[in-house]
Amino acid sequence: MTTAYRLTPTQRVPGRAWTVRITGHSDRSASVSCSNTACKMPARSKDLAALRTFAAQHAAAHAKAASPRPNAWCHCGSTGCEAHPDTRTQCAGAVTLILRHDPTMGRVWNIEEVCAACAPLLTHTTVGARAARPGRASEQPPAPVPAARRSRRSAQRPKRRSSGQQR
Repeated sequence: MTTAYRLTPTQRVPGRAWTVRITGHSDRSASVSCSNTACKMPARSKDLAALRTFAAQHAAAHAKAASPRPNAWCHCGSTGCEAHPDTRTQCAGAVTLILRHDPTMGRVWNIEEVCAACAPLLTHTTVGARAARPGRASEQPPAPVPAARRSRRSAQRPKRRSSGQQR
């Protein structure tokens, strides 16, 4: 039996991450894999340029389709900030969706939800989107009624009679 847990808007959830990878094989062919098992990948091929183009477009599609969740933990922080070992920082700030690809390696693309403190410390990173702070939209006061409308309404209302007045 599966138990579904309901999250309140203030509960934190783990930061998401997707990895798109090109893997070479001994027969000089390659294949593309994605950490999301629901994704359809092309067949094994010897056309590395086409696979590299597909992998880049696939990673960009994940980055475009996903929106960062404001209640997510920093994925980088959950791994002990291993991606930037020379610079230590405290995870803080709004959640940001990033796309990382090291052109010298050329075989791995990562899409991650990270905090605003870790995002600039990660090399070869493109920021995709930033999450809105939770609860900001509901904190706005209702729009005030213009003064001209209020005066017209009060002019149209009949005056109330006190209990001592007669018709």
